[in-house]
Amino acid sequence: MMKKFLLPIILGTLLFGFWFSRDFQEIAAGVAIFLFGMLMLEDGFRQFSGGALEKVLDTSTDTVPKSLGFGFAAATVLQSSSLVSVITISFLSAGLIKLIAGLGIMFGADVGTTTGAWLVAGFGLKVKISAYAMPMLAFSIVLVFQKSKYVRGAGFVLAGLGFLFLGIHYMKEGFDAFKEQFDLTRYAMTGFQGLIVYTLIGSIATVVMQSSHATMVLVITAMAAGQVSYENAIALVIGANIGTTITAILASLTANFQGKRLALAHVIFKVVTATVCLLLIGQLVPAVDWISRTVGIADDDYALKLAVFHTMFNVIGVSIMVPLMGRMIVFLERTIPEPEPDVSKPRYLSAAVDEFPMTMEVAMRNEVKHLQDNATELIAHGLNLHRHALFETDDIAETVASSTEPLEFDIDEKYESRIKTLYSAIVDFATRAGGRKLPSEITEHIYSLMDSAQLTVHAVKAVKHMRRNATEFTRYPHGIVTDLYNGLRTEIARILVEMHKLDAADPNLRSSLWLDEERLQIAHDRKHTTKVIEGLIREGKINAAAATSFMTDSGYAYDAMDDLIEAARVYYIETEGGLAEVERFLQLDDEDVEEMASDNSGRQQDLSDEDRNVTTLGEHPQ
Repeated sequence: MMKKFLLPIILGTLLFGFWFSRDFQEIAAGVAIFLFGMLMLEDGFRQFSGGALEKVLDTSTDTVPKSLGFGFAAATVLQSSSLVSVITISFLSAGLIKLIAGLGIMFGADVGTTTGAWLVAGFGLKVKISAYAMPMLAFSIVLVFQKSKYVRGAGFVLAGLGFLFLGIHYMKEGFDAFKEQFDLTRYAMTGFQGLIVYTLIGSIATVVMQSSHATMVLVITAMAAGQVSYENAIALVIGANIGTTITAILASLTANFQGKRLALAHVIFKVVTATVCLLLIGQLVPAVDWISRTVGIADDDYALKLAVFHTMFNVIGVSIMVPLMGRMIVFLERTIPEPEPDVSKPRYLSAAVDEFPMTMEVAMRNEVKHLQDNATELIAHGLNLHRHALFETDDIAETVASSTEPLEFDIDEKYESRIKTLYSAIVDFATRAGGRKLPSEITEHIYSLMDSAQLTVHAVKAVKHMRRNATEFTRYPHGIVTDLYNGLRTEIARILVEMHKLDAADPNLRSSLWLDEERLQIAHDRKHTTKVIEGLIREGKINAAAATSFMTDSGYAYDAMDDLIEAARVYYIETEGGLAEVERFLQLDDEDVEEMASDNSGRQQDLSDEDRNVTTLGEHPQ
């Protein structure tokens, strides 16, 4: 609703200004060019995402000082606390960093972004920077049309800097000419009323431009041209710092609860700091004068003194909030509580993670793990077993044999709500990722993770098909048939347990050896099942009807086992890595498996007695 009315107001104001003054056109064009330069700069740095930026963020935020330092460095380099905010919310939503690290990054970024005011006040107003802008733009266009994404990124960054310099030049020239026709200082306001009014104006300007950096440049150039008083400029700076929270708020709208917490923290940080500075303005202005004299800034160099105040504002805010971060997190968790887990809805695939390749991959991995957890529960329940009992038992076969009571639930309804819904979201997310220009390795990982999800879904569907007979023949004793079905249940349960252990293992020590050995064993058992059933029929230990049902269900069971093994291999080994010494096992294709299984089968004795039959079909050593 706000945007609906805000756009006509902005356009109307611009049209009125263009009609009223030609010099206003130059100022407005300068602002537009500056904002376009910031967009180019952000797009340039996004070309490098999926590389150094995310890796540094992932490894440099384990302590509050490191988080502050990273935020400061990132905002200094990127010259955009807004971009850092979007990155941080994206990483937080994907589960890559914790809330306390996100707070540290955002606080540090607010201090880092003040370096832009120093560059403009100390360099931009004293040098004809348009002379630097033209060569930058000329070189950048050559780089932008190169094939390498990193060279293109460098071109966008260079173009962004060129447009920033050009925008500053036009704003400065426009205000210099504008003052000859119209003196804005006539509208200067002093005292507390002036502070409040100009703080509000600064906030609105930043909300409209969605860049406190742009507002700062506009204020500095206007003040340098004598169009804004120093006192009112200070209030505009305070307002700009409040208005900059709009970027984090907008970014959090598509984020999960963690992203919304971070946006609220940013609002609290800015509002508290602004309130303190407004109340202490009488003490802060003399402090700015003293600091300026100490570092050699002239008394009449109000542009640099404004940069000093901007830095002081954010340093004061950080000094207030860092000691209170623990209490703030408690407040944020109470105000925006974590929603009750809804296993039927995606947890990580929000639009907030779409901004950066690394967050897309991590979010995809986390969502596939969410699907696996749901599938593990559904498969276990489909076989009338409880996951926790399986994960805690020392004798899986005994636990399975004693689990005879059917679990009353609608497996079709659970499949639709807990499996199909998540899988649809995963496919949709992978499709979006495929349409973006991501690093090839990340794209491959995302598609591999989707394949892992598909295999998991197939395993659930296979168990769905065999549930009715598995329940019927294990609820009450049916002799050898019950033993055969318990054998299948035990094998599937054992794979679930091994996958649980694999998930808990150190990622650097995970091996594909068990997975491939199990794949070979399943291939052998599948081929040998027909012989076993034929022997049982000849011996009169099972009738043809029961044999037919079991053969069909054993096919479903072995399909489920194969799919679970392959899903685990893709998820834990292919896309995460394992021990180098077992990498060769990852290359086994189906023909290799068939050949090795045949060799293995040839080395084993034919199984004719009842006990050996049951063991082969389901009771491997624990």
